Amino acid sequence: MENQLLQVTQAIEKQVDATIEQIDNLDVNDLEQLRKSRKKELQKLEEKKREWLQNDHGKYEEQPEEKCFFDIIKKSDNLIIHFYTNSSERCQIVDKHLKILAPKHLEARFTKMNAEKCPFLAERLKVKVIPTIVLIQKTILVDKIIGFTDLGNRDDFSTETLEWRIAQNGLINYEGDLSTPPDEVVKKPSKGYGKKIRDSAYNRDDDDLDIEEYGLKSDNLKSEMPTQSTELTPEELAELDLID
Repeated sequence: MENQLLQVTQAIEKQVDATIEQIDNLDVNDLEQLRKSRKKELQKLEEKKREWLQNDHGKYEEQPEEKCFFDIIKKSDNLIIHFYTNSSERCQIVDKHLKILAPKHLEARFTKMNAEKCPFLAERLKVKVIPTIVLIQKTILVDKIIGFTDLGNRDDFSTETLEWRIAQNGLINYEGDLSTPPDEVVKKPSKGYGKKIRDSAYNRDDDDLDIEEYGLKSDNLKSEMPTQSTELTPEELAELDLID
C-alpha cells in the first residue's frame, strides 16, 4: 500500500514539475498569445452577459400569461420556471431563494408562472405538485424539482441547497462538489408533510399541493383554460413537443 501511494505521489510530482517547466520555457510570443486568448474569452463572456441582461436574466419576475413561455424559451438556453399558487407559503419560500440566485447566475433565466392561470402549460409539463420548479435547457425539459423532497424534506433548506440541486443538470455554473449537498441535513418529518389537502383545492400551504387532484385534471382543461391558451399557434404547439 505504501509503495502504491509513493508511486502516485511521484507521478503527481512529475506532472507538476513538467507543467512548471513548460511555463518557464514560454517565450514572449507564447505569453502574448496566451494573453490574447484570455482577452478574447473575457470579451465573449462580457458580450454574453450583455445578451443575458437584455433578455431579463438577473431578474426574478412573473410571466403574466402562458404565451410568454414560448418567447422566453427561444431567448434563453437555460430556463428555471417556478410554478406556484398564491395560497402556498411554500411557494413564498421558493421565491425567497430564487430572488437570491437570479442575479448570481446570469447564465440562466429565472422566472415564475401561476399554475392556476396556466393550466395548459401545467398539464403539458406534468406539473402535479405545488411548488414545482421546471428546468428547461435549449427547449428541452431536463428535470423538475417537485416540492421539497430533494431539498432535505424541510422548509428551512438553504439557498445553497437549491442552487446545488439546480446545478445537477448544468443549467447554472457551480463551483462546489456536485456529488454532495452543501449542507448535509438530517431529514426530520415535519408536521403534516406529505399529506394531501382535503378541505379545499389550494388551502393548507405547509404541505406540497397536489394540483392534479384539484383543478388541473386533463378532462377539466377546456373549461379552465384561459382565453389566450386557445390562441396557441401550430408552431407553439410543435415547440411543446420538444419538452415532452
